[in-house]
Amino acid sequence: MTSLHKDALGNEDTQSDSHTSEEIPAPRGIARQRRQSGRTRKLRVGAVVVAGGLAFFGIAGASMQNDQLRASLVSLTSPTAAPDTAESAPAADTAAGNADGDEQQKAAGAAAAEDAKRAADAKAAEEAKAAEEKAAEEKAAAEKAAEEARAAEEQKAGEAAQAAAAEQARVAAEQEAAAQAAAEAQAAADRAAEEAAAAAVPADDPAGAKAYAASALAGHGWAASEMTCLDTLWEKESNWMTSATNASSGAYGIVQSLPAEKMASSGADYLTNPRTQINWGLDYIESRYGSPCGALNFHYANNWY
Repeated sequence: MTSLHKDALGNEDTQSDSHTSEEIPAPRGIARQRRQSGRTRKLRVGAVVVAGGLAFFGIAGASMQNDQLRASLVSLTSPTAAPDTAESAPAADTAAGNADGDEQQKAAGAAAAEDAKRAADAKAAEEAKAAEEKAAEEKAAAEKAAEEARAAEEQKAGEAAQAAAAEQARVAAEQEAAAQAAAEAQAAADRAAEEAAAAAVPADDPAGAKAYAASALAGHGWAASEMTCLDTLWEKESNWMTSATNASSGAYGIVQSLPAEKMASSGADYLTNPRTQINWGLDYIESRYGSPCGALNFHYANNWY
């Protein structure tokens, strides 16, 4: 570039500048570059802020599925357009571009914040639902445990009541059995006492004694005719009285045994039972005289037998 200079006299002098026009950028280009660099820094800072917000809510990956947010982030993080080469572009275009970039940055930030809020709300709702379900499960489990405890307690009480009833029934049965046994024992004791009392009294029954003696003859091999001799013999001795006692000698019973204890070999009730006395007397006659008639003949001769 050539500059014209005047000397002190006013004469023009043509001199060459020490720098060419290519070495000094145009003022308009420098301003545009500065504005573009500032806008790029703002967009990058905004992108970092938005990404940090997404990471804070834990949904950085999920929010990227939103087409609008993805486009916004791409626009925020993409390199700025190359500076206009036409130095003649109006300054109004540059201002409009800056305004559009600011609006896009605001829209992207608002969309990211809205997505983050929705995601946080959804997560909170999911956590609240999970907590509610867990509380419901815990409540149901507690109610079930309480019901089982009540059922177990009722069953235990029922078993205890049944056991108590069974024990009462057992005790009552034992008492009844004991009472019955005592009654039976008393009845047996009474019968024994009656029998003992009856046994203590001699059974004086001459007719019965004679009938029994007649039936016992065959057992010794004697004929029925021997009964006549036997009847005469014991009629003379005792009149067929079981309790007959000889006051002078002590002979006792139908057969007049002397002493009376000899008849114990035929039974312990020899004092009161005529059959016991008759059995012993027939054995004595057979062993001593062979038959009742033989005993009667000896008695006729000696007045005893």
